[in-house]
Amino acid sequence: MQAARPAAAAAPAVPATLSYLPVGLFGAVMGLTGLALAWRLAYQAFGVPAAIGQAIGALAIGTFAVLAIAYGIKAAAGWSTVRAEFSHPVGGNLFGTPLISLLLLPFLLADVSLGLARLAWVLGAVGMTVFAWAIVTRWLSVRHTPAQVAPAWIVPVVGMLDIPLAAPVLRWDGLHGVMVFGLAVGLFFALPLLAMLLSRLITEDPLAPALQPSLLILLAPFAVGYSAYTTTFGRVDAFAQGLVMVNLFLLPVLLARLVHLPACSPFRVAWWAASFPLAASAVTALRYAAVVDSPVMDGIALLILGIATLVIAVFAVQTLAGIVRGRLRELS
Repeated sequence: MQAARPAAAAAPAVPATLSYLPVGLFGAVMGLTGLALAWRLAYQAFGVPAAIGQAIGALAIGTFAVLAIAYGIKAAAGWSTVRAEFSHPVGGNLFGTPLISLLLLPFLLADVSLGLARLAWVLGAVGMTVFAWAIVTRWLSVRHTPAQVAPAWIVPVVGMLDIPLAAPVLRWDGLHGVMVFGLAVGLFFALPLLAMLLSRLITEDPLAPALQPSLLILLAPFAVGYSAYTTTFGRVDAFAQGLVMVNLFLLPVLLARLVHLPACSPFRVAWWAASFPLAASAVTALRYAAVVDSPVMDGIALLILGIATLVIAVFAVQTLAGIVRGRLRELS
C-alpha cells in the first residue's frame, strides 16, 4: 500500500492545471471565427481595414490550437473527468463547440491550405453528425426534468446548421446533398427545442446570473439558419428574410440580459456562449444588408458588428486575465 501512494498522488499532477478547463471554452474559437468573418464582410461592403479581420482570424486559429492541445492533455491524463463532463445533461451538449469550430475554421484556412481546410471540415461534419446522433439518442433515452433544459441544448442543432456554411470555399463538387442534410436536421430540431426552452424560461426558476449570457444561444438557429439556407440554395426568399427579422427582434431582448450582468455576477467562462450568436448575428446582418441595399440596414449591421466586437473583446480580456492569475477554476 505504501508503494501505491506515490502513484496515486502523482496521477493528478499532470492535469492539475488543466483539470478545470471546460470544453465549452471552444466557444471562444467560434466567437472569434464568426467575428473575423463579420469583419471580412465589413471590409468588402464598407472598406474597413482588412487587417482587422485577418488579425482576429489568426487569433481564432491560434486559440483553437492552444485549446486543442490543452484539452487533449486533460483528456489523456484524466479521461474520467472528460467522461463525467460529457455525461452532464447540460454541459455535455458543449462538446459540440470544438466540432463547430472545425466547421468554421475552413473559412480562415482555405486561403492558406485548401487541404487543411477540407480536413477540418470533414472532421467537423462527421464528428458533428455522430455527436448529434448521440445527443438525440440521449434525449430520447434518458428522462430529463424541465429545469435541466438549458440554452446549451441548442448547440448540437446549431452544429448541424454549420455544416453547409464553409462548403463553397472547399471547392468540392457534390456537397449539395450534405448541405441540405445539415440544414434540414438543424431546422427540424430547432423548433421544438426553442419551444421547450421558452416554456422552461417562462414556467421554471430563472437561470443563474452566470448563465444568463447563454440565453443569446437562442439567436443562433435564426442567425446561422439564414447563412446556412442562403448558402445552400443561393437565394434570399421570404423564408430567409423571416429568419433575419426574427433574429433582429430577439437580439435587443436578449442583449438586455448582458447590460446588468457585471453588477450581479463575476465573469465566467460560460459567458463565451454569447460570443458566437452575436458574431453570427453580425454576419447575417451584413449579408442581408448587401442584398437589400438599405442605409438603415447598413447602420443596423454596423451597430451589431460593433456590439459583437466590444463584447468579445471584453470576454477575451477577462479570460486572459483570469488564466494569467491562475483563476481558471473560479472562471469555470
